[in-house]
Amino acid sequence: MSDTSIRFRRPSAPPLPVSAALRLARPSDQWFKPALSVVCAALAPNLTLLVLGRLDLVMYTMAGSLCALYGHGLPYARRAGTVARVVLGMVAGLAVSLVTASLTDSVVVLVAVGALIAAVQKALCDAGRIGPPGNVIFTFVATAALFVPQRLTEVPGHLALALGAGTVAWLVTAGPALLRREGPERRATARALDAAAACAAEPGHRGRHTAAAALHAARQTLLDAGRPTPVHRQLERLLVHAEATLTGGAVAEGRADTDRAARLRAWAALTRARGPVPAAPPTPGAAAEAPGAWRAVRRTRRREARRTLLRGLGPRSPHMPIALRTLVGCALAGYAAVALGVDRPYWAVVTAASVFQVNVTLSWNRALQRTLGNLLGVLAFAAVVPLIRTGPAALLGCLLFFSFGAEALITRNYWLGSVAVTPMALLLVEAGGRHPAGTLIGDRVLDTLIGVALGLLAAVAVTNRRAAGRVDRALAAAVGARAAAERTLAGPASAAALDADGRRLAAALVDLRDARDAAAGEWWQRTLPEEEVLEAERAGHRTLAATAQRRGLHGPAPTIGAV
Repeated sequence: MSDTSIRFRRPSAPPLPVSAALRLARPSDQWFKPALSVVCAALAPNLTLLVLGRLDLVMYTMAGSLCALYGHGLPYARRAGTVARVVLGMVAGLAVSLVTASLTDSVVVLVAVGALIAAVQKALCDAGRIGPPGNVIFTFVATAALFVPQRLTEVPGHLALALGAGTVAWLVTAGPALLRREGPERRATARALDAAAACAAEPGHRGRHTAAAALHAARQTLLDAGRPTPVHRQLERLLVHAEATLTGGAVAEGRADTDRAARLRAWAALTRARGPVPAAPPTPGAAAEAPGAWRAVRRTRRREARRTLLRGLGPRSPHMPIALRTLVGCALAGYAAVALGVDRPYWAVVTAASVFQVNVTLSWNRALQRTLGNLLGVLAFAAVVPLIRTGPAALLGCLLFFSFGAEALITRNYWLGSVAVTPMALLLVEAGGRHPAGTLIGDRVLDTLIGVALGLLAAVAVTNRRAAGRVDRALAAAVGARAAAERTLAGPASAAALDADGRRLAAALVDLRDARDAAAGEWWQRTLPEEEVLEAERAGHRTLAATAQRRGLHGPAPTIGAV
């Protein structure tokens, strides 16, 4: 009897890695942007507090300044709106916490409200795809404010501080548009070219998926950038050549194409640099965009984004089990910390909130990273305690230093960034008044262990059986997109129609792989349709290749144009 039916069967509990979770990666190509942005956004508000002798209010200004961490992968046209919503969301969460803290001092109520806020913020960030850094920053600010003594009359002033610092953060994140308008689009295109070059050098299914995802992200970035410019058209032309690499020639046959890989890498380097975009030759038969067509595309994408957000917040949303895990895990961690006599149970709540990722396996990875990073971070705090006790200026300098270090290191691995995040959080407590260093360190270590343990317990106990259903829906969408593209290919379709169908199919294939990877790391899951997913991906890429050939993308190998 054939064993085909059991070959792809997965165990109910996938293996949990250790060394892979702690391995350092290469830094992001824009690691310095959020690191510098948060320092620039925090500098003016916090120096003002220092001059006024009110550094005890630094928690409220840092709430707004931390909004500068968001939106760095987005084009400036979209970044401005996204960061503005982040600032308003941050202030809204802070307002709920401050009002609650001013109305009650019941720890039971405060922990319950903190867990509920964390769950709501997790659902909103996942459904709205806000991140990185996602919901953890929101939760840290909101839960910390819950346990700060507060009077109702003080709330408007504290919210005004956060809103003012958030306005500065908005200016910092949107301001670079005056210097390099197409910077985010150029970086996204360069990443797509590099991914296509890697696939050309070492063809394979995983490399093809990575390159397809990078291409899809770059195209979405160009669409989000607004009115097309000559630079955008050049970038689009480079993406067309990258797509041609994936869907035709040697790569489609599984053979390496080193010449094309070198050409794409050279283009990527020039695109990422500050000089002119490389002038790639036009592809034969490529579709010319009708004037004003980008407006229709953007309207369609806005409608789709609204529908996606509403579906993501509905009762049958795949994000709801993760939000429920957040609610249960944060509540358990907070109440356990209170039972053990910890003065600041919000640290346990935030630690639990940071654990929850898209599946149990990734949550395990994050738990290991958080534990190691926090334990090393308290040692870093202990090392700077003598320095910060010399005066408020030294404390503020250390706070800004660790703010920069957290974002500079976190792209290497989450645990490395946590080494700087932990002392930063402890310094915010110290700014409100001097505390025994031993007590702060002991509470932080205990809260870390409580939050990690109970966060993992909630991740395992609260099952997510919708993950497999998401795979089924993504599989059906990919099959439907491929069928639509095949129908278009069978008739006398225009290049524009072929291009639209190709983009829809590429997006469906990216969503399918993401859904499969998320479900594969989930526990207590029914057997996934691995064979069907693999065949749908292979057939989809064959259709993409046929679409590209029909559009005339596979002409002679281009050479690097003038720059």
